[in-house]
Amino acid sequence: MDVAFLGGPAPQRGIGVVAPFDFALDRELWRWVPDEVSLHVTRTPYVPVEVSLDLARLVSEHETLSEAVRTLNAVEPEVIGYACTSGSFVGGIVGERAMCEAMSRAGNVPAITTSGALLEALVELDVRRVALVTPYTVSVTRALEGYVAEAGVAVTGCAFMGLTRHIWKVPYREVVDMARRAVRGAADALFISCTNLPTYDVIPQLEAELRIPVISANQVTMWAALRRLGTRAVGPYQALIDPAARTGPVLPGDTPGAVVPEEEQQEGWT
Repeated sequence: MDVAFLGGPAPQRGIGVVAPFDFALDRELWRWVPDEVSLHVTRTPYVPVEVSLDLARLVSEHETLSEAVRTLNAVEPEVIGYACTSGSFVGGIVGERAMCEAMSRAGNVPAITTSGALLEALVELDVRRVALVTPYTVSVTRALEGYVAEAGVAVTGCAFMGLTRHIWKVPYREVVDMARRAVRGAADALFISCTNLPTYDVIPQLEAELRIPVISANQVTMWAALRRLGTRAVGPYQALIDPAARTGPVLPGDTPGAVVPEEEQQEGWT
């Protein structure tokens, strides 16, 4: 069979992805990527530390990131994305910007991080009040709250899981349950943190139920990286990706500025 008439394969544009050693959701990242774009994924070296602030600092050291980026240079990606939320918010906004600069120097291309992409997404959606879901311990969750607050966004509710390992094994039903608990009081959006937490299929369901945009770590990472290429992420019924899917206010009966009584604070809440 003569296949010369096909003329392909079509030219591919590339995104280099640097992920922590325990990242297990490569396939989820691909679900936001259009056909003409390839992902080239590398990982930071293994560190025998549980998910914590210490681990976040270790996997985000500039030399570690720069070395990972240099391993991708041979395939000539047009943009580099660091796919780790805690590793990119642990140093605050200044630290996140410094990470992007270090990666850009190593790869000579634009660089983004998950936490930087989060702030871009909050601006895109005009979010001033956000609810958070994390799989983290309380200390890592508090650091995320501080990062968001540093950007001038109020945290109206937060639910966390307290996990230190095997985050990729969390089933969708637990993500949905935590989201429902986090959205109390007025919120303009919900952010589900951690690039190792599965979220793709729950985003449309939660947006329909909660009536606010729902964004996740992997989603904002791919959205921001593809934006640098001048193209769009793909994904049905997701407000960040499709402006037509953007909805109105939060659940009926929610009161702006509502305060949760102290007795409702418990483990798994912050």
